[in-house]
Amino acid sequence: LKLFPGYEAEYQRRHAAVWPELADLLKSAGVKDYSIFLDEESLILFAYLQTDDPSKLDMLKTRDVMWKWWDHMKDIMEVHPDTSPVTKPLKEVFFMP
Repeated sequence: LKLFPGYEAEYQRRHAAVWPELADLLKSAGVKDYSIFLDEESLILFAYLQTDDPSKLDMLKTRDVMWKWWDHMKDIMEVHPDTSPVTKPLKEVFFMP
């Protein structure tokens, strides 16, 4: 994920007031311990969450509230033409349980 320059505070403000119906949707998909980190130099966002069943995350993009949230965020970050956020998978190079 990547922010547009100058929108760091706005991104944080919007997430501080995350919609209850969106939080409920994420919880229903098994999302817990969800954090988003910002590299202030590159404006790259790194999202980290835990879930017992990663396959349940696929259902998020089928829900209207998820698309409304993405539409709500499209003016401050890179998105695809359908307003879903541009993401880049990362390769895990180390894990210590």
